[in-house]
Amino acid sequence: MTIKTKPKQTRQAKQVKTAPTVIERRPTREMRIGAQISYMKAPGVEHVFQVGDNVEVFCDHEKNNDRVRGWIRGIVVQVDNKMVAVQFRSNVFLTDGWMVPDRILWYPLVSEHIRPVLKKSAKKEIPVY
Repeated sequence: MTIKTKPKQTRQAKQVKTAPTVIERRPTREMRIGAQISYMKAPGVEHVFQVGDNVEVFCDHEKNNDRVRGWIRGIVVQVDNKMVAVQFRSNVFLTDGWMVPDRILWYPLVSEHIRPVLKKSAKKEIPVY
């Protein structure tokens, strides 16, 4: 005896079209940090120093046998990609009071305590013949 069964009917799933889902993206950490940094001016070197340039430096130094804090002239003796070495003719001091024996102070290129000397008169220059 054989039992006949009805063949199973396969149901086809109806595809329901839905609106595309919108994924709201939060700003990433890099985007937030980048938005917080703003420069007043582009970062870079304001003055280009070369060996032999006359500069003025704001530091502690001797003037008339007194220790004063102010601008003093010096000569650039070494320049690298981040620092400038300036040598002076009078004694200079570190901020904690020690005298610098070789009279050379190092400053960053972008320091506000170093500036080029403006030439005031042409009297001191030797004319080229």
